[in-house]
Amino acid sequence: MLFTPWSSQAASAVLDATCEKPGPVLISLQALQNEFGYVPKEAVEMVAKACNVSRADVHGVLTFYHDLRTSPPPKNSVRICVAEACQSVGSRKLVEDAEKVFGTQMEESNDDIELKPVYCLGNCALGPSAMVDGELIGRATANDLHHLVKAKS
Repeated sequence: MLFTPWSSQAASAVLDATCEKPGPVLISLQALQNEFGYVPKEAVEMVAKACNVSRADVHGVLTFYHDLRTSPPPKNSVRICVAEACQSVGSRKLVEDAEKVFGTQMEESNDDIELKPVYCLGNCALGPSAMVDGELIGRATANDLHHLVKAKS
């Protein structure tokens, strides 16, 4: 994914479009992340002012939701379902194999890839399930994930 480089002017434009909506803090943080790929620390005060809440409120929302990030994302994101249904059909082995294939551990990242667990992708009948950059994969193997990441890079 291509993101806009961070600037306070671009962030102000994003916030102008979101701060009047219901639940403005979460919506604003999501919009900033969609625009820039992450929510920089400088944005916390901007969101607080635009939404008329405290910086602590913004920080609380930013750190509560696991999908919100405070650092630039790697090139690709791989999420593997580790819920019970997927575990029963091999997600533990998928995690082990993916860690070997990508050379990084679950819940870690490097410039190229991040591996993260997710607790249900709603694709239980086709487990183990995974998601590569937002694309859902059923009956996933580490080889499938590797090929999809290569195709997207």
